[in-house]
Amino acid sequence: MQLLSSRRWRAAAASAVVLGLVLTGCTSEDSFTYEPPAQVDGALPDDMTAQMQEAVDNAIRASGSSAAIVGVWAPWSGQWVTGVGSQEPGGETPVDVDMSFRIADVTRLMTCDVLYALADEGTVDLDGAVPDYVSGVPDLEDVTLLDLCNGTSGLGSSEEKIKAEWLNTPDRVWAPLELAGFGLAAPRTPVATTYRDSDAGYLLLGLALERASGMSASQLIAEYVTEPLGLANTSLPPSTSATPSTGDVLQGHYLNPVEGGFACSAPVDITKMSSSSGFTDSGAVSTIADLGRYAQAEARQVLRTKEEPDRFAAPLPAFDGAESWYQATGGAFLVGSMVGQHGWTPGYATAAYSDPASGFTVAVVLNNSTAGAGIAQSLAWELAAIGSKAPAADGQTAPEFGLPFTAEQYREAVNAAALPCVEPPVE
Repeated sequence: MQLLSSRRWRAAAASAVVLGLVLTGCTSEDSFTYEPPAQVDGALPDDMTAQMQEAVDNAIRASGSSAAIVGVWAPWSGQWVTGVGSQEPGGETPVDVDMSFRIADVTRLMTCDVLYALADEGTVDLDGAVPDYVSGVPDLEDVTLLDLCNGTSGLGSSEEKIKAEWLNTPDRVWAPLELAGFGLAAPRTPVATTYRDSDAGYLLLGLALERASGMSASQLIAEYVTEPLGLANTSLPPSTSATPSTGDVLQGHYLNPVEGGFACSAPVDITKMSSSSGFTDSGAVSTIADLGRYAQAEARQVLRTKEEPDRFAAPLPAFDGAESWYQATGGAFLVGSMVGQHGWTPGYATAAYSDPASGFTVAVVLNNSTAGAGIAQSLAWELAAIGSKAPAADGQTAPEFGLPFTAEQYREAVNAAALPCVEPPVE
């Protein structure tokens, strides 16, 4: 299995044609560029976009957000990419599709991309024990780097222990091992038996990749992910506290609890913070166009030039009792035929999924993290259920593509997770 970096495209030229990569130029300094599946240049049908607009409006209300940015791409039919709402509740500044935001757990996919790339180069061994690459964790001798990527390390999560500190001290710069330590201290499950959502695992994986390569995580993601795919607005920023971009950004918020619910009319701005709070688990930033492009490329594994071992070949249930079509491995969730991720980071809840065969892709961000990842996940799946039924445009053929759930199911899930909004007490 091999991933293409900007320095290694020539060795993969023969395979690249099959994978839909366009190679440009012929000098030693050139690199390849990724060409996504052909996309009909037009809007999705009005009745469909009206249904999706209603879904987004509902998710904004349910999550206590003031805005969302969404993209739905049906290559055979059209696309719907839009910003909905304003930067603040009742505000007059509309959101724009070019605004940057934090992409939360989608970062995990990128970290696993780098793992496989370095393994191909012989820099790391997928089955190498974690203590061979990370000092200070001698009790992880039975955990491999691949376990960290697949979510089978048995490690706990740091999120619940550290959430309050993230919100109260967003400018703090965290050391990856320090942050992972909260998850390391949690009770563990047996290694390589079940999937467990562990941010600590992806933090340790990023640390291992840095130490093995001598490069920073930001450099690694640029070298093996964003530069090859032409994601000009996507990066893992430096740890210094900052907004998601030096350009236009989507403001991120959270809500304070009050008696009976949350103060939805008075969100707290947490747009500016240190990416070290997420690092290689959830620290990356992007725009909706880049996020959709990445999700589409990742589902198709276009950076890969070898088929074995198949990164998504042995998924496990996403949780005990999960539907058979909802599985996890390789840093991703497999949802029917779609591959992607969803998650939250202070200020934002994000989801991005794509069907590798048809190229159908959905990406969403809500600008409030109080509800966690669930509403963004459900919104993405609701939009997917709607958009997957898009009719073929003139001269196109609709793929045989269906999902194992309905839009109504995930509208109900959004409503069930809705935050109770309460007016804050008058002081």
